[in-house]
Amino acid sequence: MQDSIHQGLKTVKDTSYYQNALHVLNYAFGDFYLYDDFIISEIKAGEVVSWDTVGKLLVNDIREIYGTRSKELVYISNRVHKYAVMPSDWIKFRKNDCNIKAYAIVSYNKRAYLNALLEKLFFSARLQFFTSLDSAISWANEIQHKENVA
Repeated sequence: MQDSIHQGLKTVKDTSYYQNALHVLNYAFGDFYLYDDFIISEIKAGEVVSWDTVGKLLVNDIREIYGTRSKELVYISNRVHKYAVMPSDWIKFRKNDCNIKAYAIVSYNKRAYLNALLEKLFFSARLQFFTSLDSAISWANEIQHKENVA
């Protein structure tokens, strides 16, 4: 992984995936693109993501849209901007019964990748790192397809 921004950096709006989103949630802290089996987040630059600043509101909205299916989703964090994550807050998600099937982190530079390694210490479900949004979406679709066939 390179220290500089990776050539593959893409926001969802810059891809064909944008037109296929079922819902788009726009908040002051970021944008969330909702699909049948996964969610893609793009947090805005300079934000601090924690249970109190992002988690509660997002989880309530996701549950309202997906209902009980919210636990069957893959969450893709498309880290196109620099922002901070409170990794220990993954514990608060679990305490509030906010589980997801898997978590993909798309990071475009070495520092973001190292920060994601810290998050992994607090996350209990399947977690995978990617350097492109396309790869993360393929992985999410593969997880859903394998489990739906079984």
